[in-house]
Amino acid sequence: MTLTAVTGHRAKLGEGPFWDAPTQALYWVDIAGKQALRLIGANVQIWQMPEHVSAFIPCESGDALVTLSSGVYRLDLDSPGLTPRLTLFCVADPQPGNRPNEARCDAQGRLWLSTMQNNIGEQGEDLPIVRRSGGLLRIDRAGRVVPLLRNLGIPNTLLWSDDATSVYFGDSLDGTLYRHFIRSNGALDAPQVWFGPHGRGGPDGSAMDAEGFIWNARWDGHCLLRLSPDGKVDRTIELPISRPTSCVFGGADLKTLYITSAASPLGHPLDGAVLSIPVDVPGKRCTRFAG
Repeated sequence: MTLTAVTGHRAKLGEGPFWDAPTQALYWVDIAGKQALRLIGANVQIWQMPEHVSAFIPCESGDALVTLSSGVYRLDLDSPGLTPRLTLFCVADPQPGNRPNEARCDAQGRLWLSTMQNNIGEQGEDLPIVRRSGGLLRIDRAGRVVPLLRNLGIPNTLLWSDDATSVYFGDSLDGTLYRHFIRSNGALDAPQVWFGPHGRGGPDGSAMDAEGFIWNARWDGHCLLRLSPDGKVDRTIELPISRPTSCVFGGADLKTLYITSAASPLGHPLDGAVLSIPVDVPGKRCTRFAG
């Protein structure tokens, strides 16, 4: 596979890649660097956020959602990068000391947002995790918040089965990816262990391909694992980065895999870069927020 760094930007903690098929644009964030980034063609736009930002998701209305420490905000995409225009949309998790983490939209365009104890200092330094204070919430286009899970450590990965009866959800503190069945009323059944722990790093973000296989980024594992629908390792994709954090399928045919990453003590030249890799199977499209 040919790996390419798509820009010269290097993140402290790159995360949350989102491919917007209608505009052929890649969205992602640098959580610790407080940046929301968008790549269209060869042009990178960066909006400097006032707080840590974990996700950057375009909306059907033409603006975008950014998940900040104090709440979910709408970002005017026409506003300047150094003075972004932000409007509070909702406060999903009011618990002091928490921050948002993984966030994605389901097929209905509802935002599923996870939170965790904040583990990033003001200068981007790591803080120890001492409590499982995180949760998983679902937010509709009107800003209504429905709690789904609680007592989470480091929530990562949010993917849904084709029939929308299951959600795949991980907790890096457990080293495990879980499967939850979704009840008819929208609540989640108890978790079932789907994959892990595994010796190649901890589970971080993931993407699903058209065959229902999950491509999971392995923090400190230098690789991605392609996992079969029954939770077995189908393939290991070695990477020249220490800490891959997540991935998404993009490109005109959805056969380019974009991989975000974080800086690491090993200081590899591509740590913090967004990498692209051509793959032999297309992925599933990302869904914009419905509001």
